[in-house]
Amino acid sequence: MIRMMRLRTIDDMGEAKKEIERIGAGKKGIEIMAPKAVYRTIKIDSLDNRMANIIKQEMLSIGGEAALSKDSLMSDSKITDVLLMGTMKQYQILMKKLREQSFNLPNIADEIKNILENIDNFPATLKFKNYSFDWSRRTYIMGILNITPDSFSGDGLLGNTEDIVEIARNMVRNGADIIDIGGESTRPGAEPVSIDEELNRVIPVIKRISKIKDLDIPISIDTYKPEVAKKAIKSGASIVNDINGLRSEGMAEIVAKEDVPVVIMHMQGTPKDMQRNPTYDSVVEDIMKFFKRQIDYAVDMGVDRNRIILDPGIGFGKTTEHNLEIINRLSEFKSMGLPILLGPSRKSFIGNILNLPVTERLEGTIAAITVGIINGANIVRVHDVKEISRAARIADAIKMTRYS
Repeated sequence: MIRMMRLRTIDDMGEAKKEIERIGAGKKGIEIMAPKAVYRTIKIDSLDNRMANIIKQEMLSIGGEAALSKDSLMSDSKITDVLLMGTMKQYQILMKKLREQSFNLPNIADEIKNILENIDNFPATLKFKNYSFDWSRRTYIMGILNITPDSFSGDGLLGNTEDIVEIARNMVRNGADIIDIGGESTRPGAEPVSIDEELNRVIPVIKRISKIKDLDIPISIDTYKPEVAKKAIKSGASIVNDINGLRSEGMAEIVAKEDVPVVIMHMQGTPKDMQRNPTYDSVVEDIMKFFKRQIDYAVDMGVDRNRIILDPGIGFGKTTEHNLEIINRLSEFKSMGLPILLGPSRKSFIGNILNLPVTERLEGTIAAITVGIINGANIVRVHDVKEISRAARIADAIKMTRYS
């Protein structure tokens, strides 16, 4: 018999239980030991020093760790960031201890609980009209239909509506679950178009596609203009894909009134100027703070939280390094408990790495999307539907071994 010792990486409770069961442990032992096998690191921003030091002492008392600013006790600063480090078992004990404390610590315990549950579980199934997206089953494919003369990727389709319909039909045949229709280019440096021009481009296409039985999949309208979103929904669109993240006045009200799913995307600047030296304190943390603000705002305006989808905005005010970091750390966005959309298709960061023009970025797109799916993407927005759909099926099959 060969004796081996090796590293075994375990990312979640399901995987921990499965591995301990393989060892031959009993049911009760599995429940006791599994939380000790999963390690989590949680960051809390700008916490009151008093609360932070209580958390640190409680975490240390149970064998975990908590990093605070070295000045948190000896300066006039009243806040500090906190980095918690521990097993799921230690977090269970910590949350119990915090619920017995004063200040706002019971609420901190609830927030920790939500984050841990969100990381280990899929977002709630999205149901709207007669559609249902069960994120625990697979990754969904959003096919891009640009009704513009100047798309960055060279696939602008401004012209005959029936030709556009045939392209949409091919997308559905090849695996598209959503058709995303946009009438204004958002490539770097693009000039905005008027509301009337955008409506003239997209509304005839939306009306035509929405009436075709074999194209019975959701249509999303890719716009940041409330007037366009409203008319598109009335014409047959059932999702709003907003690159401006509900920052346009009146957009949140329309989404709430029409009760449609909405994609909140992060963008620094505007398409015209977004690539002029984009900078961040920390790109992932800055995007998450933006999402927190916009989710809270949307809910306050009447938007159903369970109809919100998050898009970190690959290529929208980000350098190549920013885009790579976002994809590498995409799983951190899962802590918000909402579906994640990823759109790296044919983007310039792929061209920068491979030194290839936009027409030769399929393989790079597949690589970025595969990593994105493994790291938590629930929807991928793509130009090459057939090829990406096939790659996504393989990525899903690999990913789902964690949960089988």
